[in-house]
Amino acid sequence: MRDDKDHTSLKSLTPSYLDPEHSSFSSFDPKKLSPSVDPKISFVDPARPERYDFMVSDEASGKRLDLFIFEAAKAQGLSWSRSQIQKWIEDGRIEIVFSATQLKPSYPVVSGETVRVAPPPPKRLQLEAENVPLDIVYEDEDIAVINKPAGLTVHPAPGHEEGTLVHALLFHLKNLSGIGGAMRPGIVHRLDKDTSGLLLIAKNDAAHQKLTAQFQTQQVERRYIALVCGKMKDDEGEVRLSIARHPVDRKKMAISRSRGKAAHTRYRVLERFSGYTMIEAALITGRTHQIRVHMTAIGHPLIGDPVYGSCRRPEIKRQALHAALVSFTHPRTGKTMRFTSPLPEDLTILLAALRKHRDA
Repeated sequence: MRDDKDHTSLKSLTPSYLDPEHSSFSSFDPKKLSPSVDPKISFVDPARPERYDFMVSDEASGKRLDLFIFEAAKAQGLSWSRSQIQKWIEDGRIEIVFSATQLKPSYPVVSGETVRVAPPPPKRLQLEAENVPLDIVYEDEDIAVINKPAGLTVHPAPGHEEGTLVHALLFHLKNLSGIGGAMRPGIVHRLDKDTSGLLLIAKNDAAHQKLTAQFQTQQVERRYIALVCGKMKDDEGEVRLSIARHPVDRKKMAISRSRGKAAHTRYRVLERFSGYTMIEAALITGRTHQIRVHMTAIGHPLIGDPVYGSCRRPEIKRQALHAALVSFTHPRTGKTMRFTSPLPEDLTILLAALRKHRDA
């Protein structure tokens, strides 16, 4: 879908590409289950929901125990890894109901058996300040703007209990809002772990509420630089495709007209190369993985995206996506605040390599 508005041409990726006078977006308005898995899953005890029963179907009979549990759990939206399941088997946390069989990961399950899994209780996360290096672009009594590096997880979660942006914020900033919850102090919006760029932080609850309202009413301008696979034909366009959690892989998002939430991305070509394109993307909505999912949906996945694409380049080990600009109204003063961030080193190196094969 093309955007009929007349936009000023963007000639090069110098700091001026983020100048409002050269802006291309300055005027936009603010179960399918495996056949080998019985779909029924029950909690053994409502008071102990950490225990799960999986019934072995005829189709699953003969499968390795660890593989059966992995597939059954995945079909139910449980993100258990094979190595995690194998460790639980070794620790005696997995059993065959009404059987004293000593289990190994290679044990062949039998039709009609009930496999009971009792994962260990989740660790109680305790937030402590950590001296994680942090690039603070701006800070006052109400807000902070952080330039997040790729590889830094925003908030604690299983598997990322330490060394997150939140731990760094607790060390570097004096105050943080509490509206986002105990594990997400100050966090108004997110960036994926391997997406670099600008992130807005609230330092008190009043600021958090006002900034959240701006996000909800699409008054926050966010622009990203992305390098995608393939040569885009149109100079600009937009994608309006609803996004929902993937029905099987709960770590992924997917296009879904029936279950999804409305999602809208505008994009503009900055440069074309041999087999690749650099774009500027503006988020009108802010769904999880939105740019990554939308670009994949129109046939142009991001370079290096390990989840939604298979297009790789040796210069970069993550998705080629950078949050280059954020603009919003200051929650206390009402002043328009506008911040930009240059491309990080890995994207600069990738861009230099692609420019050796620039299209006319």
